Amino acid sequence: MKISTDPLEAPITSIPDVFDPTCSSRHALELIASKWAMLIISALEEGPMRNAALMRRLGDVSQKMLTQTLKELERNGLVIREDKKTVPPHVEYSLSAVGRSLSETLLVLDRWAETHFGTLDAARARYDAERGK
Repeated sequence: MKISTDPLEAPITSIPDVFDPTCSSRHALELIASKWAMLIISALEEGPMRNAALMRRLGDVSQKMLTQTLKELERNGLVIREDKKTVPPHVEYSLSAVGRSLSETLLVLDRWAETHFGTLDAARARYDAERGK
């Protein structure tokens, strides 16, 4: 078990196990399993972005969903919100160190999805055709 020296990280009091329903690692999985969280983290890998730039990059996210997801990612220490204290307001979002470490993992998942979406689409079409959907 790794003991963290980061004062912001909570000390680990038991052995982490995602299959244990009481383990907080499940919350981490729930957080990053969100489509929008995964896409925001991947987009911020390119560097700091303002809200409007994130909306353009993600394409079809609503302002409400983007705001909610950014707040949750910031709350969990994955994203840093920097208010430049200017008029008009200028706020940028970037990845924290732990967010960058997650983005490396998500990049592999992104490439997998881009490589295999055709196979998944074909399987779904076959399944639906066989069941008359």
